[in-house]
Amino acid sequence: MKKIQAIDFMYYVATKGFMEQWDRAKEGELVCRMEKAIGGLPRFTSIEEMLRQMDEAGVEKVFITQTKMWSYWRKWMYMDTQLEDVLQYTDLYPERFVGLAGYNPFRIKESLKDIEHAVTRHGFKGVYVHIYGFDIPLNDAKMYPLYAKCCELDVPVSMQVGHVLEAMPSDVARPMFLDRIACDFPELKMIGAHTGWPWVDELLSVCYKCENIWFGVDAWLPKYLSPQIIQFMNSRLGRDRCLWGTNGLPWKESLKQLCELGLKEEVEHKVLRDNAIELFKLEPRVELDVNVPSVLPVDVANYSNVTRGF
Repeated sequence: MKKIQAIDFMYYVATKGFMEQWDRAKEGELVCRMEKAIGGLPRFTSIEEMLRQMDEAGVEKVFITQTKMWSYWRKWMYMDTQLEDVLQYTDLYPERFVGLAGYNPFRIKESLKDIEHAVTRHGFKGVYVHIYGFDIPLNDAKMYPLYAKCCELDVPVSMQVGHVLEAMPSDVARPMFLDRIACDFPELKMIGAHTGWPWVDELLSVCYKCENIWFGVDAWLPKYLSPQIIQFMNSRLGRDRCLWGTNGLPWKESLKQLCELGLKEEVEHKVLRDNAIELFKLEPRVELDVNVPSVLPVDVANYSNVTRGF
């Protein structure tokens, strides 16, 4: 049987070593009750095991974000993903993984240089922003150099909007901030990731209004999506503006639930695959039989020590 080979636009470095560093970095941090209930983020014993699970679920590509996360409580960069952390995916398996560079608004010059290097030298397809711990709004002056650089490089910027699972202030990422950014940068392609909850209607509003804003259907299992999100996905104006992602949720279960939403067939194809290919200018791959393995034996010894301390 053939099925849609999905593209997950929202993931992170999830190797065992990197996640163990993340666990140590969170010691002494504030932890919200939802995070406690969910437990730690998933991690994989190897990239090959991750690929096996992608194949089993029918996922063709996964975007790996170079996440830069500042601690609101302790004031330090406690998730400082390095370029090499992402390259261990994208260099070894360029057909399966896509890189998104990171941005630190407290280190603007260095960040812009790194972003240009990641895009022009390593084929990264955009930038990912986790703004909360920095405690500045998405339309702050410190963010505008990033938006100008993304316009210059002609790559999208993906920004988590809505509430944040970590114990950080959520109001700095109100989706309505994208409206002002769109007015100042009409050529900038933006993704409001994580659905914008609890300000879902704000994100829908700016997506209806602006040609350059996309809606991230990620970080929530589809059965929990608000009715207005499902209506937007099925609508004439929304079907071309939605992207599926998981942020670490199980691929197989997420895809199963999305297919149970009653979306039109063409909408499923756009949300799971076509919109990401168009927005990020990906080379489409022929859809494969889901039972055909695509994991190749690769010596990953050179990448075993690339993750750095925070």
